[in-house]
Amino acid sequence: MSPEQIGMKHMQRISTITLAAAIFLVGCQRSTGQPPNTNMTMDTKAGMDTMSQYDHSNNPYYSHTDTTKLNVPLSEWKKLLPEDLYYIAFEKGTERAFTGKYWEFDGIGTYACAVCGNVLFQADSKFASSCGWPSFFQPERKDAIIYHEDRTFGMVRTETMCGRCGAHLGHVFEDGPKPTGLRYCINSVSLEFIGKK
Repeated sequence: MSPEQIGMKHMQRISTITLAAAIFLVGCQRSTGQPPNTNMTMDTKAGMDTMSQYDHSNNPYYSHTDTTKLNVPLSEWKKLLPEDLYYIAFEKGTERAFTGKYWEFDGIGTYACAVCGNVLFQADSKFASSCGWPSFFQPERKDAIIYHEDRTFGMVRTETMCGRCGAHLGHVFEDGPKPTGLRYCINSVSLEFIGKK
């Protein structure tokens, strides 16, 4: 066997071992016992299946039926919410375009605020948009969302916030489909999907 053939055989063995190790590691990561973010859970108050991104068991303010306006200090939200949700909701962050859980998601049901559970949009108001974030043409009800002028980054935009807890959701633009002509461009991190039973 020539030195080149021996070298090739040695490289093939290393590739096989590397591949086996990678498969093993991926398998270990999946078996950590941590529940995936797409678990279906039952919201007993609303009687609906929820495709939760987050565990709300320690959040006393989370409800799909209570529309009472909340006045919770940011320090309290910081204790209750996962870091990514707190960043988007109360530091007015933005998830990267085309990466969100609900960008291309289609399901029959409603979308609620991931911070407090306030129902924001019906799934039939969601539409395909090229902007990279979930887009809706109208909110669930008039007071579901509140609006604020946003002049950051040298632009004038209309910020959308949850009408119950004040969490940042995204922005609304006037380039949506009929009947409203609006495009509510919302961060997936800010949303929870509630499917019909």
